[in-house]
Amino acid sequence: MSFSQAVSGLGAASSNLDVIGNNIANSATAGFKSSTIAFADMFAGSNVGLGTKVAAVIQNFNDGSTTTTSRGLDVALSGNGFFRLTNSAGAVSYSRNGQFTLDQNRNLVNTQGLNVTGYPASGVPPTIQTGANPVAIKIPTTQMPANATTTANQVAKLNSTSAVLDDTKFSATDPTTYSAKNTITMYDTQGNSHSLDLYFVKTADNTWKIHGIDSTAGSNVGNYQMSYNANGQLTGVSSLDATGNVVAGSTTASTATVTIPGVNGANGTTVALNFVGSLQQNTGATTFGNATQNGYAPGDLTSYAINNDGTITGSYSNQRTQLLGQIVLASFSNPEGLKSQGDNVWAETNASGQAAVGLANTGTFGSLTAGALESSNVDMSKELVNMIVAQRNYQANAQTIKTQDQILNTLVNLR
Repeated sequence: MSFSQAVSGLGAASSNLDVIGNNIANSATAGFKSSTIAFADMFAGSNVGLGTKVAAVIQNFNDGSTTTTSRGLDVALSGNGFFRLTNSAGAVSYSRNGQFTLDQNRNLVNTQGLNVTGYPASGVPPTIQTGANPVAIKIPTTQMPANATTTANQVAKLNSTSAVLDDTKFSATDPTTYSAKNTITMYDTQGNSHSLDLYFVKTADNTWKIHGIDSTAGSNVGNYQMSYNANGQLTGVSSLDATGNVVAGSTTASTATVTIPGVNGANGTTVALNFVGSLQQNTGATTFGNATQNGYAPGDLTSYAINNDGTITGSYSNQRTQLLGQIVLASFSNPEGLKSQGDNVWAETNASGQAAVGLANTGTFGSLTAGALESSNVDMSKELVNMIVAQRNYQANAQTIKTQDQILNTLVNLR
């Protein structure tokens, strides 16, 4: 009489309880993937089996629920993708846990200090270099340099019933000598802000003159003329010479060329000031739309966050944003073939196949949710039911040993 079948059953039930216990213990671990155990029977050339054994522990890579954290460096992953990580020696591993932070060198790392990899951003303005090899992502502390204004847009809605004025009497200090005024902020090569004051003077029906004065530098930057048709549509913008005449060849459909002088050692900048969309109508009062321009002062990095496409955006003190990099994702033809390394990471194996690397929301790489985490996919109610079943299995195998022991004891005591 053999106890091997029951003993093997006890061992299998114990292993099953280990797997269930591990699932329950990691039910609050972000990105954790639950496992199930598979058994196989054992035979040795007889019709009576020798018991059971653990055939495999199978990982379940179904998505966990997404939980909002509102933390800038948290990112939840859905679908088949994995975050690609490297250690200091360059060894690559993969994870589903999107709890990231910065180390002392400002590298983006996971909670175990592994570097999160992605594509760098470079150029002016920075763009993502998707053709490059994935590298460890670093959040720089360098200042965003100033950018001189080169283009600006201003929509003017001029009141056609404004009185005609004598432009020869124009004075920036006398509001009665001009019809309307608007100010646009621009920047030179060192980020010094310049207040460009535009004084509009109606000199005739459908004709307006503009006096441009840089109040920061204290200089006149140019005089211009705007012409409208009978429908109030802008037909041309021209530069004027010192005598108030149109400069030959200077007329464009809607753009005035303005030269902003530099201050404090900076170079000046030439700006294409576009008035496209401007109208002259009986509006009752002249109004101006919000002006836009492409210049800005220098700025220090104040915050950073991961976006839904994996890009990392830095926010600066000059109210500008800038790309800092983009996280790459990896996918496998057989994720269940990955080997768990602990610490919420897996390693590539022959069974998993080689990793394909790409970006979120493309191919089979899954999608990202910024300011959130993927919860463990452990189903607690299911695990508790499985624990009861495993416990009963263990008890039944123990009862088998007890019964065989009683039978053996009966045989020994035969006289």
